[in-house]
Amino acid sequence: MAVRLNSLHLITYLTFTFLISSTHSQQLYTNFYQKSCPRFDQIMQETTTNKQINSPTTAAAALRLFFHDCLVEGCDGSILISSTHFNKAERDADINLSLPGDGFDVVVRAKTALELACPGVVSCADILAVATRNLVTMMGGPFYTVKLGRRDGIVSRASRVNLPKPSMPMNQLIEIFTSKGFTIQEMVALSGAHTIGLSHCTEIRSDIYNYSRTSPIDPSLNRRYAEGLRSACADYRKNPSLSVFNDVMTPRNFDNAYFQNLPRGLGVLKSDRALVMDPRTRPFVELYARDQKAFFEAFGRAMEKLSLYGVKTGRRGEVRRRCDSHAISIFSEPDRITNRRLTNTKRSCDGSFGAPIVDLWILSLDPKYLGILQGRFHFDLA
Repeated sequence: MAVRLNSLHLITYLTFTFLISSTHSQQLYTNFYQKSCPRFDQIMQETTTNKQINSPTTAAAALRLFFHDCLVEGCDGSILISSTHFNKAERDADINLSLPGDGFDVVVRAKTALELACPGVVSCADILAVATRNLVTMMGGPFYTVKLGRRDGIVSRASRVNLPKPSMPMNQLIEIFTSKGFTIQEMVALSGAHTIGLSHCTEIRSDIYNYSRTSPIDPSLNRRYAEGLRSACADYRKNPSLSVFNDVMTPRNFDNAYFQNLPRGLGVLKSDRALVMDPRTRPFVELYARDQKAFFEAFGRAMEKLSLYGVKTGRRGEVRRRCDSHAISIFSEPDRITNRRLTNTKRSCDGSFGAPIVDLWILSLDPKYLGILQGRFHFDLA
């Protein structure tokens, strides 16, 4: 009996050692799919280009989706998993409910094309990472290296989501980033992603309506700009999806105008404006405002670092056939949810084979998401 137990312990130890060693031995590299999926780069470029041309908000949507994925469980595509009766996934955490459908859709389109070319080879995590880089470059931003070989995560829980929020004080924002190994300068550089994209009026309502007893507007906002925001967001109660551009000057270009706007009180979010007021972050805002090359270099380095945060390799992850559901069902009784209909205010799902299937095409065409374009407005700063 003792011999059998010792043998079992040895097998367990060797198995554990193998798992650990195989995880660390499998490194990420840029040409990971050179042999297993030779058309990977071509398919990704064609998919992201076509999607951005047809839906100009895709770049900002993918960039935000990538941040929200990486800063929780690492860059493992866990944000893409749909909720089930048994698990509330990351994408259904309150802060993620406003993620635009175009970010999910570009991943689904790329995954579909890649599954036809090389089934079961390319992870959803790699697709999201490369799609984000390609789209940033299309918008005029820097090209940066994306190493490949990530595996898709097997855990996605809304309860684990702890992301930066616009209402957080600077100390808390810095703590979130530094706890993940990022410097203050890298945090500021990554904040430059707000040079594209939009913010919901519901996120800024307290800054432009009834800010205090003495002033309805946050004094850190440019007065004329605040009046423009009030006008653009006037119907936010009736239309919660109403949004405004983060960069009012060059909203469709990835450039350093975002940093140039901040000293003038033209930052939409409170957390943006705080960057120019805090002595720890202001020097980097000033640097990037006057030197776009410095911003691009810092952003590229920070994105390369972010893209490697918490990645899963080897047996610590999987390669999903569908990005919204795990490759192997974790349900002991999958028939219990087969053919049941799961719904919430944002998506319509049809449970099948023990996992929900999200119609992301419908998601991207939902009127609530199309409403995001209503945030465009004009005003005079003179």
